[in-house]
Amino acid sequence: MKERFPSLIALFLLLALVVGTWWAAEYTQRAVQNDPPRRFTHEMDAWSRNFTMVRADVDGKPINRLEGDYGEHYPDDDSYVVTMPRAVGLRPGTPVTIGTSLTGTMYEGGKRIVMEKNAHLHRMPDAETPPMDVHSQKLIILPDDDVMYTDLPALVTRGQSTMNGTGMKYNNKTRQLEVFSATNVNINNTDTQGHSSSGKSGNGKPADGAKPSPANTESAPQQKKP
Repeated sequence: MKERFPSLIALFLLLALVVGTWWAAEYTQRAVQNDPPRRFTHEMDAWSRNFTMVRADVDGKPINRLEGDYGEHYPDDDSYVVTMPRAVGLRPGTPVTIGTSLTGTMYEGGKRIVMEKNAHLHRMPDAETPPMDVHSQKLIILPDDDVMYTDLPALVTRGQSTMNGTGMKYNNKTRQLEVFSATNVNINNTDTQGHSSSGKSGNGKPADGAKPSPANTESAPQQKKP
C-alpha cells in the first residue's frame, strides 16, 4: 500500500490539474466578451469625403472612374452610396461617357452603377458622331459592357434630333440606341445624312442612333437611325 501511495497522489494531482484547467478555460470564456455576431442590416461602416474610385482592365488601363462629394459603404451588400456622383467611362476605342445625378449607388465592385434623381448621361462627340445626351430619373450603367439602360421615361438628344421614350438601352461599343416605346421622335435631316436605310453609315460602320425594339416596331415605323 505504501508503494502505491505516491502513485495515487500523482494521479490525484493530475486530475486536479485537469479539472482546474477546464474550470479556468470556462471562466475565461464567460468573463471575456466575444465579438457580437455580424448584423446584416443595411448600416454604414465607412464613409469618405471627395470620394473617388477608379477601375482598370487587365492591362492596368483605367476603364471607368466614379467620384462624388461624399460616399458611404454598406457591408451587407458591399455597396457604395455616393452624393453628387460623376461616372466617367474611359474604355479605349469608344467615346468618353459622363454620367451624373444627385445620388448614385455602386454595386459589385463597380460592375453596376445606378444613377438616380436627375440622371444624365453625356456621350462625347468624335470625328464621326455628334454628342448624345440621355436624361431620366434613373440610369443604370454597366461599365464592363459599356452599356447604359433604363426602364423609366427618358429624353434622348443627339445632335439636333430628339426622342422621348420609355425604356431605353445604349451600347457605347456598337453605338446603338434601342428604344422600347417611343412616344415623340424628331429626327433632323442633318443627323441622318450619310446613313443608309439599313442603319449603316457611309463608311460601312454601324449607325449611331435609335433602333425600335422588335416587340415595339409599330411604335415608330418611320423611325430611322440617325
